[in-house]
Amino acid sequence: MIPVLVSTSLERVTDSSWAPTATVAMLRRRAAHLATIRQFFFARDVLEVETPALAAAGVTAPHIESLQEASTGFWLQSSPEYAMKRLLAAGVGDCYHLARAFRAEEQGRYHNPEFTLLEWYRVGWDAAALMAEIEALVAEVLGDAPVHSKRYAEAFLAAGLPDPLSASDIEFEQAAIAAVGALPVGLDRDAYLDLLLDAVVIPSLPTRCFLTHYPASQAALAQLDPNDPQVAQRFEFFCDGVELANGFVELTAADVQQQRFLKDQRQRQTLGRRAMAMDERLLAALKTGLPACAGVALGVDRLIMLAEGADSISDVMAFSWKRA
Repeated sequence: MIPVLVSTSLERVTDSSWAPTATVAMLRRRAAHLATIRQFFFARDVLEVETPALAAAGVTAPHIESLQEASTGFWLQSSPEYAMKRLLAAGVGDCYHLARAFRAEEQGRYHNPEFTLLEWYRVGWDAAALMAEIEALVAEVLGDAPVHSKRYAEAFLAAGLPDPLSASDIEFEQAAIAAVGALPVGLDRDAYLDLLLDAVVIPSLPTRCFLTHYPASQAALAQLDPNDPQVAQRFEFFCDGVELANGFVELTAADVQQQRFLKDQRQRQTLGRRAMAMDERLLAALKTGLPACAGVALGVDRLIMLAEGADSISDVMAFSWKRA
């Protein structure tokens, strides 16, 4: 006889932790918001695609921890970006993906290790065109409101902080200490910038605001600005103090992307984080030819949280991590 395995952890559940974290009424409204998003892209002739949640490579990004599936060694994807770029290189054209994404070490009001990410790409578009489309999509879900735009350096200076493109690391360390007090040891320049962005800059932004022209050191997978190599063609969109979207004019040069992956690996080693192999399939796709395009990732749970006036993303998802 084949033994039947029964989960003892389920047998111990005697309280309400079996129940969804969102109400049934909320889940119905969530479904309506997802339908609005799909209709938005259908009306604009943008193709919905699907990509693997599990893949052979994770990400090298220094401050993202991927989750690994033990039996295969494959990685749960932190975003569908790499696979979608492979589709773009194959000629799929304008596309979007409502994807399940996974990141370790991210739990809180705006974070859950498993979440829903809307990612889309527009072939031949620049950052301005993509930002206009983001504004239109957000208005569909949240309603109309004024939208502002500030350059990254402009926002830092307006908040009384040092110039992120020219000030010294010591100046940023002093500004960070003044903003939050004692700091962890071993922070680098970008870590100071991120800390000050969260603690000082974002709370000072208008209700809906694009932050553009990030420092070149934070380009990630974006091109540098051809008119000013100190900055990248990268932007983020904030709403009510919540980061909603992160967009790029996408880097298409395989050799440059490989060098950035190598830099990521060195940074991970410095930070004492797990070594991560670079995604060779993405690099092969870039070598074949990624069309000029702009792309963005938008946090769907956060967007719905704002639409519903909820306190946490767990209130708008069926089961948060603690009840999964």
